Amino acid sequence: MLDMILGKMIETVDQSKLEVFEIGEKTRKEYESLVQELGQVRGKITTVIYIVDDLERRSRFARTRLAEVSHHFKDFSEEQVRQAYETAHDLQMKLSVNRQEEKQLRDRRDDLERRLQSMLETIERAENLVTQISVVLTYLNSDLKQMGAALRDAKQKQEFGIQIIEAQEEERKRLSREIHDGPAQMMANVLIRSDLIERVYKDKGAEQACIEIGNLKKMVRSTLSEVRRIIYDLRPMALDDLGLIPTLRKYLNSFEEYSNGTKLSFVQIGEEFRLNPKYEVSLFRLIQESVQNALKHAHAKEITVKIESRRDRIVVVIKDNGKGFDASQKKVGSFGLIGMRERVKLLAAEMSVNSKPGSGTIIMIQVPL
Repeated sequence: MLDMILGKMIETVDQSKLEVFEIGEKTRKEYESLVQELGQVRGKITTVIYIVDDLERRSRFARTRLAEVSHHFKDFSEEQVRQAYETAHDLQMKLSVNRQEEKQLRDRRDDLERRLQSMLETIERAENLVTQISVVLTYLNSDLKQMGAALRDAKQKQEFGIQIIEAQEEERKRLSREIHDGPAQMMANVLIRSDLIERVYKDKGAEQACIEIGNLKKMVRSTLSEVRRIIYDLRPMALDDLGLIPTLRKYLNSFEEYSNGTKLSFVQIGEEFRLNPKYEVSLFRLIQESVQNALKHAHAKEITVKIESRRDRIVVVIKDNGKGFDASQKKVGSFGLIGMRERVKLLAAEMSVNSKPGSGTIIMIQVPL
């Protein structure tokens, strides 16, 4: 049914395109005809202007002659007086007729110019409509025919959105547990230790109390370190202060310490750079996600992160020697790559994933500057 409706739409739009094209061509022919007529009218106006100028000159001379004859009436014969009057009158009539013709030609010229301007706009609109209809036809013939895939993709994105909400809730729970089991417990111990120091000072003296104060300092340092680790996981403060490269070095070094023997290598090519904060955060999260996936899912023992700064782009490559996967197969319930692709799309960047079972994975991200 969808194919039948789509076919009817394409047929109707195609017919509309043909009709608009015919209107444009008909208008174009009429436009060319009016352009020729306008050229003729302008030629006639030029000729009439020369005639009017000549008639005005001769009319002025005839009026001067008539005034002279009238002033010295007795010095001229009746025939000369009549001829002077008729000449002046005839030239005046011809001048009036030619002036009227000039006015009519000018009005016709102005009307033709207005019509030509209107036709030109009609032709341009017809051409624009044909172009737009062609785009619609292309869309109908190609994109809409992929409707099934688009619907599946939309469903997948909906599931991804639900997964994001669930992941946010899980992250809140994790943070709550970490703060409760870590800094909160440590702070409670600090309070207990502070009460203990008072009793030790009273019972055993200042020397033993100083030892307890030293233990308390270690506990406070440990608490501070734990709080900083939690903050770093949320958003590394060094990213704002130092930039992407130093933050990545620090993150990968820390990650290697907790990765149970996995070796992480970091390679930087080109000059160290600073980017717009949104680019730095997004690139950091993309690398973080890739490294965590390589460790968690691929069980990689070697992970290499390479960043190259070029004149027009930043190129990031994350390579691991893990178990790999079939990149052409979509894993049900797995949204890691989908989330990465969505983040890449926001940066107007490109991402390629090359992987085969047993051959590791290479992820390349190219961000245009």
